[in-house]
Amino acid sequence: MKRAFAALILTGLLGAPAAAQQNPLATARELYASARYDEALLVLNGMRPAANGGSGDLKAIEQYRSLCLLALGRGEEAEAAIAAVVAADPLYQPSESEASPRVRSAFSDVRQRQLPEIARTRYAHAKASYDRKDYAAAAGQFRDVLRLIDDPDMGGRLSDLRTVAAGFLDLSVAAAAPPPAPKTDPPPPATPVYSTGHIFSADDPQVVPPVPTRQEVPRVPSAITSQTREKGLLEVIIDEQGRVIGLDLRVRLHPVFDTQLLNAARNWRYRPASLNGKPVRYRKLVQITVAR
Repeated sequence: MKRAFAALILTGLLGAPAAAQQNPLATARELYASARYDEALLVLNGMRPAANGGSGDLKAIEQYRSLCLLALGRGEEAEAAIAAVVAADPLYQPSESEASPRVRSAFSDVRQRQLPEIARTRYAHAKASYDRKDYAAAAGQFRDVLRLIDDPDMGGRLSDLRTVAAGFLDLSVAAAAPPPAPKTDPPPPATPVYSTGHIFSADDPQVVPPVPTRQEVPRVPSAITSQTREKGLLEVIIDEQGRVIGLDLRVRLHPVFDTQLLNAARNWRYRPASLNGKPVRYRKLVQITVAR
């Protein structure tokens, strides 16, 4: 009966036999497949995990050892082998493709007994890392503790320890985070580079506008006063010396008066506009109002 049960386990966990000559673990596997359990156990007992294999090799060895022991009817020793697998990798559980329901049940029984103590031990290691101010390591260890406590085989035990571990995880993550970069004042805006002869206007608030020193508007001849528009708009371009070098009558008033106004505006003078204390050209709009 025990051998039939072991064969059932083998079908789920081991799969097809491997070539015996490849390595000792493959040899033990083939011996087990041939129902030579004592010989397979001798091979497994003589094996040690490879230096670069770590818990992975130990887990594989103890898995096969537990199968051999179950086949030989040595249930207590088989449970000890499963316990070694759980101790090496407490989060490991054989899947449906790896093991039969009975083997998975045996693993679950052992895990239910071992997980609380493993979780407490790992919490102690995580807390020691935190106390050493090794916050990055502590954060990873506290996450492992929470995964163990949340495992279904834990059955909701150690809820108080979970609360404490979650709190220390938050503290570890916060302490491990790099400090915020120091605040620096933004660099001053770059001064625009203008080409020679650039004409500024009221759209350039950084420019000091020109100030009129002579800006007389001629009187409208009385003969055309009634025919003249009440308001006009004249654009003047003032150079770096304060002279008018361009005129554009945007809103005309009367053909006769328009000519008089343009002739007078050519002689207007200004204290020139300036940018950072340097005279610049400027486009100025002058509203002309006709007195009635």
